Amino acid sequence: MKSFVVGFHQEDNVDSMQIQKLNQEDFEKATEGGTRHLFDLDTNIGFFVFFDAEDADGDVSYMVLQYEDTSDEDSHEDPVGCYSFQLKDFYELTALYLNDLDFIEEENEEEQEYGPIHHLGHLLFHIVEEGKDLEV
Repeated sequence: MKSFVVGFHQEDNVDSMQIQKLNQEDFEKATEGGTRHLFDLDTNIGFFVFFDAEDADGDVSYMVLQYEDTSDEDSHEDPVGCYSFQLKDFYELTALYLNDLDFIEEENEEEQEYGPIHHLGHLLFHIVEEGKDLEV
């Protein structure tokens, strides 16, 4: 597991986040007690699955799996990244997703303005870019 800090643009209105990038062994330990799928998001930089998990000791982790967005069917089976967040940061990302549910209802589908889900995708882009060169 490797930790890294992501700093966002000032106009993103989000504090920097300390994130852990997990390898397969770290992931298996963190999810020994089970997982709970919360939601997923398909973006132009990949498919993201948001979930929480419990390890063997009952400690909870808040994670996101990233799958590459390619036409090769095999690439969708194994994630290309697993990120673990502090609860406050995970909540920030989840709140954007939930806010978008209300935003979509109010918005005409022909008028796709920048909304909460777009902002979530933008933040995920920063996270993936900052963590992509880490060897775990």
